Amino acid sequence: MSDHRIASLDDLTRAYPNPMAPASLFKEIDHVDENYAALIAASPFFVLATVGPEGLDCSPRGDLPGFVTVRDAKTLLIPDRKGNNRLDSLKNILFDDRIGMLFLLPGCGETLRVNGRAELSCDSGLCSQFAMAGKLPASVMVVHVETVYFQCSRAVVRAELWNPERQVDRHSLPSPGTILRDITARKAEVETFDGKAYDEALPGRVKATLY
Repeated sequence: MSDHRIASLDDLTRAYPNPMAPASLFKEIDHVDENYAALIAASPFFVLATVGPEGLDCSPRGDLPGFVTVRDAKTLLIPDRKGNNRLDSLKNILFDDRIGMLFLLPGCGETLRVNGRAELSCDSGLCSQFAMAGKLPASVMVVHVETVYFQCSRAVVRAELWNPERQVDRHSLPSPGTILRDITARKAEVETFDGKAYDEALPGRVKATLY
């Protein structure tokens, strides 16, 4: 196994001998232009990558299209909607402000990648810009953009991600309540978890706490 391990740039170059096409390089810019702004405005979902003293985190973020605001070519504004309050991403940003974002657009093969640095603001005026259902976000993430580029469609095409015939039957997989029940059953210090009751209450709880 060790003889085949890629451990250096030379090893990597030998494994991937074909150089990148020019388009792979010049599609990357240091700001959000009008084309990339249109992609961000159309996206209802992105994945946020952060790193901190406790390790890495990769977290989903979603809302109605346009929930990420392009304030200007170098700045994005993102309301922090309700979640489980683990705060993994936000704690990481306090220690290391570097972030990566991957935007998905339903029905489109291309995705959009944004890298930059983030800060958190609880300014009341800023938060009020993102009120939904009469509720304000607890904070707004201010992203200072460093690089932006689109990712080609190969991964999405291979996955048939937007093919409705490829959708997974949710009932064929373990439910959240089942997962929690089985994990707690293996922990002697935790009382038996009622997975069935958790699953029954979950849809209403999600609906009531979206904002």
